[in-house]
Amino acid sequence: MTVELAQLRMAAQRLIGGRCPTPAEAVRWSTAVQGQDLPGALTSVALRTVGGTRAAVEAALDAGEVVRSWPMRGTLHLTAAEDLPWMLELLGPRVLAGASTRRASLGITDAEIERARELTLDALSGGGRSSRAELLATISAGGVPTTGQRGYHLLWYLSQTGTLVLGPTADGDQQFVLLDEWVRAPRRLEREEALGELALRFFTSHGPATVKDLVRWAGVLVRDVKAGLAIAAPQLERLVVDGTEHWLDPATPDRLAAARAEADGVHLLPGFDELVLGYADRSCTVPAEFADRIVPGNNGVFRATAVHRGRVVGVWRVGRGKARPIELEPFTELPAAVLAAVQERYAELP
Repeated sequence: MTVELAQLRMAAQRLIGGRCPTPAEAVRWSTAVQGQDLPGALTSVALRTVGGTRAAVEAALDAGEVVRSWPMRGTLHLTAAEDLPWMLELLGPRVLAGASTRRASLGITDAEIERARELTLDALSGGGRSSRAELLATISAGGVPTTGQRGYHLLWYLSQTGTLVLGPTADGDQQFVLLDEWVRAPRRLEREEALGELALRFFTSHGPATVKDLVRWAGVLVRDVKAGLAIAAPQLERLVVDGTEHWLDPATPDRLAAARAEADGVHLLPGFDELVLGYADRSCTVPAEFADRIVPGNNGVFRATAVHRGRVVGVWRVGRGKARPIELEPFTELPAAVLAAVQERYAELP
């Protein structure tokens, strides 16, 4: 059942079978896509999109269809633009509740935060855009120190509280804009409705998954997930695996059945991909004995992975030199056919 569970997740995540028609649809389907590493996030979305390219994902950012911010767990994610406001309202308060301790350690006062907000609004109102360095320079010139980690925390806090968002790109770097100006059609949901939406979309795009998986993924409480499931469950299918309750989209098994050959093949994923990070229990995809190879030293930096038949079989990186060959580190000896497929998939990466 381990392989079946892993491959069902691949089908749910649109890594196999029918991909999403556009980058915006791929991000909307996922609800949120890990975004700590922007190049990797672009690749993750492209892999889930018909004919996907990283340039197409950047175009979605430039068009305001997709944005990047800290919607949950204080961690960068890509979301559909219209989803960010309700996600911040639902998931932000728990993160913000613990922010005062961090602000105190950095010596940031409430008055400095509001002064930084005022300076940001003055600089960006009317369609302004600014790089991180430019915006920090503006805040610093206005009398709020941004040295050390102070600058990052200020930009994070202003984004977490709905003033800023990362949107369009310039020279491969994202620009800060004002959320209220950039997100033209925000969705606003009441709390219970938002919990139901979160549960439905997570289990649809990530299932089979458990209550604990969603608790970890969104940084919510068990009671929040159960409240959301009470609303979403009629549209989901329940699956019990080794005595543990999982939830999924009823269409996912058929999607896997139609893509069985692809599911049994080789796939190359960037670091921080949702297939690895999207679950509290990822053991069906990541063999427990090799988990530390993906996050060396448990340092929070997830390496790119090679997947065969739904299971991670090694990590990889882009080699140096003009040819930029793939450097694969398999966990065990791999058959020649699998190694050849790795090379083919590398050549096809967006």
